[in-house]
Amino acid sequence: MNIRKYKPSDRQALVAFWTTVFPDDPPHNEPSAVLAAKLEIDDLVFIAEIDGILIGACMAGYDGHRGWLYAVAVLPEYRRDGTGAALVETALQALKSTGCIKVNLQIRAGNEAVMSFYRSLGFSQEERISMGRHIS
Repeated sequence: MNIRKYKPSDRQALVAFWTTVFPDDPPHNEPSAVLAAKLEIDDLVFIAEIDGILIGACMAGYDGHRGWLYAVAVLPEYRRDGTGAALVETALQALKSTGCIKVNLQIRAGNEAVMSFYRSLGFSQEERISMGRHIS
């Protein structure tokens, strides 16, 4: 398995990947639009591949105050083999190199398997309420 930064030639495969692994995402998370917007800001998008085939991806961000992980996913047949953990660690190291000292993420309520995954990586649940508003 190889983990590396996103390249423009990955676009089609990454959009297809995110569409597959997040089939019930709301319209504002449409993969090609999210990727285009992200790349206008920075290139903190990471790809996991085996023999040139995309099997996982992670997007990270840093606003100068805290870091974030977004769209972390691995194809089902490659889960529980360390790919997700390696993607997260790569993103954390990239964030750390920018001066980031704390990383947040959001998980959909009730997604116990994903909560367990992040707990195994040292993340803990914080008493916060996540709020959002569409401004378009």
